[in-house]
Amino acid sequence: MARAIRFNDRTNLTSGVASLGSRMMRQGTVAEQTHDGDTVIVRAVGDVGVRLLGIDTPEISFRAPGETRFLELNDPIWSKFLSDPFGESLPKFSKPLPEGLRRWLRGRLRPDASANHYRHARAAELALEREISGDIKVMKKTEETFEMFMVFGYEIMDGYGRFLCFINRNQPNRLLPTPRPLSYNERLLKLGQACAYFIWPNVNPWRKRASILEAVPSPRGMKRQALLDESLGRIRRDVAAARAAHRGIFDAMDPLQIEPFELRFLARRSRPTRWVIDLNADDGLLLRPEHYYRIPHAEDRLFVSPEHVAMFVERGWKREPAEAG
Repeated sequence: MARAIRFNDRTNLTSGVASLGSRMMRQGTVAEQTHDGDTVIVRAVGDVGVRLLGIDTPEISFRAPGETRFLELNDPIWSKFLSDPFGESLPKFSKPLPEGLRRWLRGRLRPDASANHYRHARAAELALEREISGDIKVMKKTEETFEMFMVFGYEIMDGYGRFLCFINRNQPNRLLPTPRPLSYNERLLKLGQACAYFIWPNVNPWRKRASILEAVPSPRGMKRQALLDESLGRIRRDVAAARAAHRGIFDAMDPLQIEPFELRFLARRSRPTRWVIDLNADDGLLLRPEHYYRIPHAEDRLFVSPEHVAMFVERGWKREPAEAG
């Protein structure tokens, strides 16, 4: 079935298709499903994608530079591209990457970078499949009757028409049939199958605030706030434990060479766009997007989208100055 909500990269529009919603196990009528002249109850016609918050897994496929279609990362085109993503024959970046970022990326890329990314992408995909299939058995459901519970961040949907949320098996009683497990988002991080990818304000403790203005943290005490939050603290410890145990993307013999968002901005020929806060620092500094690598561990980064930076500055945060030249 086609996606009910989808993004058209030619028109840059997110659109969707819906029908009148259900009522009492039947199709609702126009009179039943319209309210107050500005509300209508509908149901999506087609499937809806869900993007798991707080994580970033390697890409199975993406659009390579100069290509109009998505290609799997095991395609020879990707192998050639990632062997030298700064080659003179490639399309130019919208704005040149700073040399420090180029060195960071070159230092991690090996001749098998595309195959490495594809292997880890498949492993993450299989890990999520195993977790969902295991939950279907535990809940004594079928694939047709199994339900999932979603908890949304501040932003409900991304530009591609995907819900942004933490997702788990739908288990109303937290103890039955077995104690409710961590969300799929957190399980993948604990297994070492995903990179941490915290984007403010969609993760704890900021997503619980009543408004986005209240969610802007004080520049003083960020380290303590991040450590004391039960959920964020546990997730960061789980990622650190996965790294220490060399699980998944941290495999000592075959670690993930570049993070998924790095592959995306390299392929798009653009700079990273989100500013970054070091969760281990109390310096009140917003690092420039191109300096994210100065925080080497992904679970210690909190990304801030450019449209939100002004609110942070008003609260007392300082923007890292641009480098000369």
